Amino acid sequence: MRKTSDITTIPIRREVRDRLKSLGLKGQTYDEIISQLIAHVEYEEFMEQQYQRLNEKSKFVPLDAIE
Repeated sequence: MRKTSDITTIPIRREVRDRLKSLGLKGQTYDEIISQLIAHVEYEEFMEQQYQRLNEKSKFVPLDAIE
């Protein structure tokens, strides 16, 4: 359970609030929706890093191919 001191207010325009609400499921809090969006962005960034590493991997030459 969250303490009251852990809660904060973030001012946003009504349009943004309504868009945020439309992304959630019935009964979800704004906190849950925002947390879900953050997790999605973090996952996308992680996957982008992995794809970047795979692309860079093709630039490497195996040691046994070096004479």
